[in-house]
Amino acid sequence: MDRRLQKRYRTLVMQQVQAAQALAAGLHALPGAASPFAATQAAWRFLHNDRVGLPQLVEPLRAAGRQAAAVSQANHLLVVHDWSFLSFPTHTSKADRVRQGHANALGYDLATALLVDGRTGDPLAPMDLELTTKAGVVSSRTADPSPRPHIDQVLATMTASVSWGLARPVVHVIDREADGLAQFRTWAAGGHRFVVRVDADRRVRWRGQSRTLPEIVQRLRAKGVFDRVGELGPGEDLFVAETEVVYTQAGRVRRGKKRRTVPGGPLTVRLVVSQVRGRGGRVKAQWLLVTNVGPEVGAAQVGQWYAWRWRIESFFKLLKGHGQQVESWQQETGEAIAKRLAVTAMACVLVWKLVRDTSPPGRALAKLLMRLSGRQVKRSRPVTAPGVLAGLEKLLAVLHLLDETPVEELRELLHHAFASLGGSG
Repeated sequence: MDRRLQKRYRTLVMQQVQAAQALAAGLHALPGAASPFAATQAAWRFLHNDRVGLPQLVEPLRAAGRQAAAVSQANHLLVVHDWSFLSFPTHTSKADRVRQGHANALGYDLATALLVDGRTGDPLAPMDLELTTKAGVVSSRTADPSPRPHIDQVLATMTASVSWGLARPVVHVIDREADGLAQFRTWAAGGHRFVVRVDADRRVRWRGQSRTLPEIVQRLRAKGVFDRVGELGPGEDLFVAETEVVYTQAGRVRRGKKRRTVPGGPLTVRLVVSQVRGRGGRVKAQWLLVTNVGPEVGAAQVGQWYAWRWRIESFFKLLKGHGQQVESWQQETGEAIAKRLAVTAMACVLVWKLVRDTSPPGRALAKLLMRLSGRQVKRSRPVTAPGVLAGLEKLLAVLHLLDETPVEELRELLHHAFASLGGSG
């Protein structure tokens, strides 16, 4: 982007912070804009500028990710992959919406790869964005508009991540949607590290015999190899065990509505079992994870990495009802929505940076923003990303107001408002 477009980009990021409220489907004016209408026009021109596409708009996000990774103390960085459907059921002006599921929901399918600190679990920056529309895919990675299955999007992002210039080895963390033996073989052959939650109906080779995963878990527990690694709450403990298993079956890939069998050689991986147990040792929840990360990373750490997958769900919530209200945006094309998403993501990166800032000024600012937000929070979590975003929106609005109106004039107006209620103000 040239200097003028960069200036407009920074302005849009600040506007997205100010748009973080339930009825703010549009963009706010900022100091320097002639009027809210002028600010909206400028934003419209930016989002429809052919010289600025999603690949250009994702670069500041990747730069922020590289900067955070460079100062991280983690031995590994996590890239969490997930998808979220942006629902616009009544927005008939959006002619490029796609249908999703049996309910025939209308909207856009958003794929995101979120960079997470492998030591603290802090979200750092979205590094890849793809929005599937009826007209094709709007991607931060490629100009190819051809729709792709979710599992193929994962491989493309893995391949691209090698060129991101991150300062630590990368581990890709994905939920059960990525449970595919053919893909595991492809990822491992490409040198990509992964942690994937798998279904319990898999059959593997274990200690020379063919076993289902539930059978292996049962035998591990009978042998007493589970280790208690922490307490999750009153009466709830986390136990972890691991063992080596070998995939020998052929994989299957979906192409359109058909599935194709893909043979392959044996693939040795680590099976990590995380169990939440209640009183009496009753298993209340269980995650079966497979990974090709080496034994230098303990099973408890692998389980923790998967638990931090939730960070991307928090990002989606920040985009939706907990912050940016994306499903109320009025842009009329998926491409414009995708561009605004990239700008909004930078506002989220700013919020995350403020949340993890432990310096005295950073803590003071976070406390001020939470106070301005008016949010009720737990004592154990006095600072939250949605609260900081809401407080920052109000702080920018106050500063904008003070730039235009003297404090004494504001006091007089407030006095007039209360006087009209019959009081003295």
